Amino acid sequence: MTAAVYDLMDYDDVLEKYDPVMGMEVHVELDTQSKMFCGCRNGMGQEKEPNKNICPVCTGQPGALPVPNIKAIESVARVGLALNCQIAEESKFDRKNYFYPDLPKGYQISQFDQPICERGWLEFNLMEGGKLVKKQVRITRIHLEEDTGKLMHSSKGETLVDFNRSGVPLMELVTEPDIKSAAEAKKFCEELRLVLRYIGVSPADMEKGQMRCEANISLYKQGEDPLSGTKVELKNLNSFRAVERGVEYEIERQAKILDTGEKVLQETRGWNDAEGKTFAQRSKENANDYRYFPEPDILPFQLKKEEVNLMRERLPELPWEKRLRFDKQFGLKQDSAEILVTDKKLANYFEDVASELEAWMSAEGYKLDEESRKKTYQLAANYILTELTRKMTEKNVAVSDLKITAENFAEFIKIIFEGEINSSAAQTVLEEMFNSGADPSQVIEEKNLTQISDESALETSVQKVIDANTQSVTDYKSGKENAIKFLMGQVMKETQGKANPQMVMEILKKKLA
Repeated sequence: MTAAVYDLMDYDDVLEKYDPVMGMEVHVELDTQSKMFCGCRNGMGQEKEPNKNICPVCTGQPGALPVPNIKAIESVARVGLALNCQIAEESKFDRKNYFYPDLPKGYQISQFDQPICERGWLEFNLMEGGKLVKKQVRITRIHLEEDTGKLMHSSKGETLVDFNRSGVPLMELVTEPDIKSAAEAKKFCEELRLVLRYIGVSPADMEKGQMRCEANISLYKQGEDPLSGTKVELKNLNSFRAVERGVEYEIERQAKILDTGEKVLQETRGWNDAEGKTFAQRSKENANDYRYFPEPDILPFQLKKEEVNLMRERLPELPWEKRLRFDKQFGLKQDSAEILVTDKKLANYFEDVASELEAWMSAEGYKLDEESRKKTYQLAANYILTELTRKMTEKNVAVSDLKITAENFAEFIKIIFEGEINSSAAQTVLEEMFNSGADPSQVIEEKNLTQISDESALETSVQKVIDANTQSVTDYKSGKENAIKFLMGQVMKETQGKANPQMVMEILKKKLA
């Protein structure tokens, strides 16, 4: 039964009648120097020249023997530790038998009944009803295998095989069916990639095929057995947006089938991103279809407790730990911490700026109360996440290529916090800093941007504007509130944008009362 037969239901309407049951399967290419079972360079499938990094082992030549990559095994164990998994004391590799043109041996070296990691969980925050809600997805297992080759289809109708990717270390993570919506599926994948990047096991770039997500989806009517639905595996989800759109579509498709009284077929479906539809690929295989048996050329291996404990101790600060620390140490708003932590390099830049601000706030003779300190850190976060990030995006500049040092950015925030320049002047200063890396104090001095906060000087400017705009004064006194904004603008024009806006407003209201 194809999706085209049905007029799909609205996603929100579906969730009022049916509950989804979803688990994820995620494949991640590991960033090692060599491939999983041979000494060929691991280019993670990004080589421009086909079949460049290949040898008898990764192309499945008769008599070639595999030798496991220790770093790949350790990488999977580190992921398991980061995701609260139990690490197996003894594990082994198995042969997963199936035929496909990009699988040269006719089987894939994988793991079946003794994976490296089992029974963990991943927690993340999801925006629901205008607030962040904590979610938890249990991890069933994480195991290690080798990637397949890559089929290339020519305009002439030929199909060629590139074995550069064949044998690249591939981690597979399988979750329990704990995911309840398309938004949760997307956020789970985003948070998982963040963990992988923080611990440095993979760039996990979905556009490059380094992270590939699949969803197992079924529906059941509310009040019925959650396991009564028929599971459909959804593949070809090569972006976070595709994960969300694909899951939404499949939920709507299954709901419409159930509403007609028909049964959902157990099958594997692909996602066509251009058409925004899923499509049938094949009937779903079972484990016994693969005829798993222990890999005879590789002995079982042990992960000693001492080695595992050492790996645990060496784990870097993880995303959720950084979020909590940003709240405790800097008092950042939850949404600010959430966005900062999403980009590890940007989060590190903020910390460098915060460290410079801390040095300033702790200097002898300069004391701030706790509330003012938090406001200063939040001000820095706001400028980084809005103005600085916008400029970086517009001009395609990475954090590592920023000309603004953390010390200069901290000085910039200090100047704003102390009221030396207004917001308009701050834009000018930041633009110059971004382009040249200049010291903010130097820019302010050269461009004469120091804010006017002298009350008598401002009163003179305000009075001049009032005298020249009698109609606006009359309008304000007759109840037209916008008139005072016009007068405010005229004062800023009179002072070349250097007037302290808060003081100008106070003086205007006083004189117009």
